[in-house]
Amino acid sequence: MNHPDAHTEVLVFDTGPLTHFAKEGWLGTLKAIVGDRRALVPDVVVSELEVGALLDGRVKSVLEADWLVHRELSAPTEMAALATFTTRLVVGRRNLGECAVLALGQVLGATVVVDDGAARKAAHDHGIACKPTLSLLCEGIRNGLLTIDLVSHLADDLIRGDYRLPFPVGGFRQWAIDNGVVPEPRAG
Repeated sequence: MNHPDAHTEVLVFDTGPLTHFAKEGWLGTLKAIVGDRRALVPDVVVSELEVGALLDGRVKSVLEADWLVHRELSAPTEMAALATFTTRLVVGRRNLGECAVLALGQVLGATVVVDDGAARKAAHDHGIACKPTLSLLCEGIRNGLLTIDLVSHLADDLIRGDYRLPFPVGGFRQWAIDNGVVPEPRAG
């Protein structure tokens, strides 16, 4: 099935979140957050994941996950969008995955899951809905799927695995309070 159901949000994942959730053992939690939404992985990202799996066997679980749909970019509109983002973001061979994610997100009207700052800015500039990893995790808390403590542990594992988040190990709770994700604890 190449066309998403118009009533279900479609998420298009970049390499980074998938790789790090797999490496740190949290891919099942990501699946729970996705829920009944369609989760697409562009062919360029699949290629990046295949290389990653050769370097770290834990990444193979992403390639085998049945809830992640591998999606080849081939339609003329997809290729044109890919060219636009490639011109803007690619440096050497870097950011190809982000470009494919943005192209698919734009053409399908899907939400992109990227953490790279330049890709998030490009999504904003092109009117593409974007949910960075932290946004998905906070959504999981608001929807009652995850607890603050669970996300704190998950975030700490991601940081220890060299994933960049806007706070240090142990800093999720305060970051969440400061950013209005969770209410401040009551005094007394």
